[in-house]
Amino acid sequence: MFSAVRPAIASSAERPAALIEGLRQKLCTLEMATGLGGECAPLTLGLPLIDRALGGGLSRGALHEIAAAREAETAAATGFALALAARSNGSPSAGRSVLWIAEDLSLAENGALYGPGLEESGNAPEHLVTVAAAHRRDVLWAMEEALRCRAVGVVIGELRARDIDQVATRRLSLAAAAGNTLGLILRTAPDDAPSAAATRWVIAAVPSSHLAGNGDVHGIGPPRLAVRLIRNRRGHLGAWIVEWNSVEQRLELATHSEPVAAAAFDRPHQPAVA
Repeated sequence: MFSAVRPAIASSAERPAALIEGLRQKLCTLEMATGLGGECAPLTLGLPLIDRALGGGLSRGALHEIAAAREAETAAATGFALALAARSNGSPSAGRSVLWIAEDLSLAENGALYGPGLEESGNAPEHLVTVAAAHRRDVLWAMEEALRCRAVGVVIGELRARDIDQVATRRLSLAAAAGNTLGLILRTAPDDAPSAAATRWVIAAVPSSHLAGNGDVHGIGPPRLAVRLIRNRRGHLGAWIVEWNSVEQRLELATHSEPVAAAAFDRPHQPAVA
């Protein structure tokens, strides 16, 4: 009996990638049947390395968490959330509004969104609706209602660094699936509490490269982010350095070479040979 089973197991083990992809397709089909997964076509980030880790891209009709590495990095996390919103505007859901909901206290601490900065991030201000809520429960309620609205493509809820009940994230996840809407929770600090979010990201700012030409330094290069994927329900985890291309209005991997230290002036270029 086992001799008949073993060859099939060995044959399957030779194709782990195909098996995993098949299982993901079956999971996607089941989620569609139960209304828990939104549409199967993912939102690609345009970065093959990250998209592969995500199993093809960021799940639509799902909830995702984006946290600043620390409160001082909130602007970096905001930039990443806006980059995802801009990417979504170029998807089949284009034309649907982006709704940004924030606590009053969070706005007082971190400031409001800036019009020219929105343009730089690829988000037209006229397509963005902002809502200020007095309390965290109001933010969560407004997010749940907006996620079910077919006129909204992306809902971003900005919350201070406090625990969010797992029941609340489950409700938001179900609402995102019902409205086929991308839901993003933006936090000012990471949180390891249980959550129904499909992915969890931790974002920090890193120094930009210098723009050089003809041996001269002309200024600071594109903004860079350290992006860590610490939870992924459909794939692998990872960490990358990305930068924002404001001309093409897209994220790019910061893979170009960095300058190295010059040779010491008091040492020979070739090692001495005895």
